[in-house]
Amino acid sequence: MVQAFHPSQSIHLVNAAASKQAQARSARPNWSNEVDPTTFSLDLPNPEDLQLSETDFLHQVSTAWQICDRFDLQTEIWRGRILRTVRDREKQGGDGRGSGFLSWLNDREISKTQAYSLIELANSADTLLQDGMLQPEAVNCFSKRAFIETAQAAIEVQQMVCDLVNEPSGEAAPQITRREVRQIQDEWTTMSSDLLPLVVKEKAASSAIPTRYLTPLVRELEKLPPLHQTAIQDGITANPDVDTVKQATVEARYLAKYLAAAVQVQALNHSSIDLESALEEALRVGCLSSAADLVNQASQLEQSVIKLHAAWRRLNNLADRLYLDSGASTPNLRALLDQVAPLTQDLLEVDLGDPDGSFSQRVRLRILPDDLNPDVPA
Repeated sequence: MVQAFHPSQSIHLVNAAASKQAQARSARPNWSNEVDPTTFSLDLPNPEDLQLSETDFLHQVSTAWQICDRFDLQTEIWRGRILRTVRDREKQGGDGRGSGFLSWLNDREISKTQAYSLIELANSADTLLQDGMLQPEAVNCFSKRAFIETAQAAIEVQQMVCDLVNEPSGEAAPQITRREVRQIQDEWTTMSSDLLPLVVKEKAASSAIPTRYLTPLVRELEKLPPLHQTAIQDGITANPDVDTVKQATVEARYLAKYLAAAVQVQALNHSSIDLESALEEALRVGCLSSAADLVNQASQLEQSVIKLHAAWRRLNNLADRLYLDSGASTPNLRALLDQVAPLTQDLLEVDLGDPDGSFSQRVRLRILPDDLNPDVPA
């Protein structure tokens, strides 16, 4: 039996549905009214006010810039949290390939790299806050780049930076820039390194040797094999002062340069020369920098020859292709090929400087035909 349906019942149902929808809309937050960008303003100085001193002017604009910088940091952290939320939602109900998340990014013109960079920033911020390293209000003490630098640093560096801004004092909270974070990171890297002799660390702890001189030394020593590290460490231990540290840093840099370039020079790989003995002799007579530059230039020259040969072969292939594709109907294209033809020959000639000048010099290079293997693609 079919029950009769009165029109008034339909109206009642529609009104009930509309009431439920209205309640649902009122239950959802009205994001459009949460933040009004037009209410955000900064008091900037008048650039035409000559009565305002240059010091006060720079102070006011620097303060405004810091406010924007910290505002950017907070929004970047929240953008990362939003992106993380969208990504995690996709993991729960998506297709398993993340296509929904990628589509969400494409709609907002956000690259995947940028998205995960923001997510990493949000994760780091949450870690610092949840672990109690950093007080929520202390985030405003960081510039954006300083906070990112802190978030990417080792846990010990994070703790030292956070202790700096969390320390209660009667003065205003310190403003942390990227320079301060890097300085703390360099100091920790230096003092925790096993490459520095104990006597040098003691000198650094007493400020007899500033850590800014030790950080480059540690970085250069890390590139050297243990044998050369020991020799430099012995020299510093015998005379632990700033001048010795500077000289050791230069020596370590040239040693690393020499060793890195020597293994890349083909001319040295096919000989019976003792590179270590040659290095020791260069150290003994005080010409380590020249020896390092010599090996480095030899490596660069070999690489340049390889690149020249590849470019020459590529030019030949392109010239052959254009010759086949051109003809009587393309006289200008054929003229172009005729002018470039000398560079496709076995003998290459290039002028250094103005050909009509008195200091001009012609460089001639010959590529042996047997070196060309037509079976190898260009």
